[in-house]
Amino acid sequence: QVRLAESGGGSVQAGGSLRLSCAVSGNQWSDGCLGWFRQTPGTGRDQIARINLSNGDTGYADDVQGRFTIAHDNDKVTLYLQMNSLKIEDSGKYYCGAGPRMPGFCSFRRWGQGTQVTVSS
Repeated sequence: QVRLAESGGGSVQAGGSLRLSCAVSGNQWSDGCLGWFRQTPGTGRDQIARINLSNGDTGYADDVQGRFTIAHDNDKVTLYLQMNSLKIEDSGKYYCGAGPRMPGFCSFRRWGQGTQVTVSS
Protein backbone atom coordinates (compact mmCIF):
# COMPACT_ATOMS: atom_id res chain seq x y z
CA GLN A 1 0.00 0.00 0.00
CA VAL A 2 1.27 3.44 -0.89
CA ARG A 3 3.06 5.48 1.75
CA LEU A 4 3.54 9.20 1.41
CA ALA A 5 5.80 11.42 3.52
CA GLU A 6 5.95 15.17 2.99
CA SER A 7 8.84 17.45 3.89
CA GLY A 8 10.14 20.92 3.12
CA GLY A 9 7.57 23.08 4.83
CA GLY A 10 8.50 26.06 6.95
CA SER A 11 8.14 29.79 7.39
CA VAL A 12 8.83 32.23 4.61
CA GLN A 13 8.11 35.86 3.85
CA ALA A 14 5.60 36.83 1.21
CA GLY A 15 7.21 36.83 -2.21
CA GLY A 16 9.60 34.05 -1.27
CA SER A 17 9.86 30.46 -2.43
CA LEU A 18 9.71 26.98 -0.94
CA ARG A 19 10.02 23.52 -2.41
CA LEU A 20 8.03 20.72 -0.89
CA SER A 21 8.96 17.07 -1.35
CA CYS A 22 6.95 13.92 -0.90
CA ALA A 23 8.58 10.50 -0.65
CA VAL A 24 6.40 7.90 -2.34
CA SER A 25 6.76 4.19 -1.67
CA GLY A 26 4.72 1.10 -2.46
CA ASN A 27 2.55 2.98 -4.92
CA GLN A 28 0.03 0.53 -6.30
CA TRP A 29 -1.20 3.29 -8.62
CA SER A 30 2.07 3.74 -10.50
CA ASP A 31 0.19 4.88 -13.62
CA GLY A 32 -2.35 6.86 -11.66
CA CYS A 33 -2.10 10.33 -10.17
CA LEU A 34 -0.10 12.20 -7.56
CA GLY A 35 -1.15 15.54 -6.23
CA TRP A 36 -0.72 18.28 -3.67
CA PHE A 37 -3.46 19.51 -1.37
CA ARG A 38 -3.71 22.43 1.04
CA GLN A 39 -5.78 22.61 4.18
CA THR A 40 -6.33 25.66 6.37
CA PRO A 41 -8.13 25.83 9.73
CA GLY A 42 -11.85 25.50 9.24
CA THR A 43 -11.63 24.48 5.59
CA GLY A 44 -11.46 21.24 3.71
CA ARG A 45 -8.48 19.80 1.92
CA ASP A 46 -8.29 21.53 -1.44
CA GLN A 47 -6.45 20.09 -4.40
CA ILE A 48 -3.98 22.61 -5.73
CA ALA A 49 -1.89 20.60 -8.18
CA ARG A 50 -1.91 17.15 -9.73
CA ILE A 51 0.16 15.14 -12.16
CA ASN A 52 -0.86 12.20 -14.29
CA LEU A 53 1.86 9.57 -13.94
CA SER A 54 1.05 7.88 -17.22
CA ASN A 55 1.48 10.91 -19.49
CA GLY A 56 2.85 13.71 -17.32
CA ASP A 57 -0.15 15.98 -17.73
CA THR A 58 -0.47 18.50 -14.92
CA GLY A 59 -3.28 20.62 -13.54
CA TYR A 60 -3.40 23.50 -11.08
CA ALA A 61 -5.93 25.39 -9.04
CA ASP A 62 -6.54 28.89 -10.37
CA ASP A 63 -4.96 30.62 -7.38
CA VAL A 64 -1.59 28.86 -7.82
CA GLN A 65 -1.44 28.67 -11.61
CA GLY A 66 1.77 30.25 -12.83
CA ARG A 67 3.36 30.32 -9.36
CA PHE A 68 3.50 26.64 -8.36
CA THR A 69 4.98 23.74 -10.31
CA ILE A 70 4.38 20.06 -9.64
CA ALA A 71 6.93 17.50 -10.80
CA HIS A 72 8.30 14.08 -9.94
CA ASP A 73 11.66 12.41 -10.35
CA ASN A 74 12.33 9.87 -13.06
CA ASP A 75 11.62 6.91 -10.79
CA LYS A 76 8.36 8.47 -9.55
CA VAL A 77 9.41 8.01 -5.94
CA THR A 78 9.65 11.69 -5.09
CA LEU A 79 7.00 14.27 -5.79
CA TYR A 80 7.84 17.96 -5.66
CA LEU A 81 5.96 21.21 -5.41
CA GLN A 82 7.96 24.30 -6.26
CA MET A 83 6.18 27.31 -4.81
CA ASN A 84 7.23 30.76 -5.96
CA SER A 85 5.87 34.24 -5.27
CA LEU A 86 4.26 32.97 -2.11
CA LYS A 87 1.32 34.87 -0.65
CA ILE A 88 0.01 35.00 2.89
CA GLU A 89 -3.07 33.11 1.75
CA ASP A 90 -0.87 30.20 0.65
CA SER A 91 -0.32 29.37 4.31
CA GLY A 92 -1.67 26.02 5.42
CA LYS A 93 -0.85 22.39 5.84
CA TYR A 94 0.21 20.76 2.59
CA TYR A 95 -0.45 17.11 1.87
CA CYS A 96 0.57 14.93 -1.01
CA GLY A 97 -1.96 12.43 -2.27
CA ALA A 98 -2.07 9.39 -4.54
CA GLY A 99 -4.76 7.50 -6.35
CA PRO A 100 -5.88 5.88 -9.58
CA ARG A 101 -6.91 7.62 -12.77
CA MET A 102 -10.59 7.48 -13.55
CA PRO A 103 -12.26 8.59 -16.77
CA GLY A 104 -11.69 12.34 -16.80
CA PHE A 105 -10.36 12.77 -13.27
CA CYS A 106 -7.99 11.56 -10.57
CA SER A 107 -9.46 9.68 -7.62
CA PHE A 108 -7.18 10.50 -4.70
CA ARG A 109 -7.41 7.91 -1.94
CA ARG A 110 -4.30 8.18 0.26
CA TRP A 111 -2.52 11.14 1.83
CA GLY A 112 0.57 11.72 3.86
CA GLN A 113 0.74 13.41 7.26
CA GLY A 114 1.31 16.86 5.82
CA THR A 115 3.85 19.63 6.20
CA GLN A 116 3.10 23.14 7.44
CA VAL A 117 3.74 26.22 5.33
CA THR A 118 3.49 29.66 6.91
CA VAL A 119 3.82 32.80 4.80
CA SER A 120 4.17 36.09 6.64
CA SER A 121 4.25 39.71 5.54
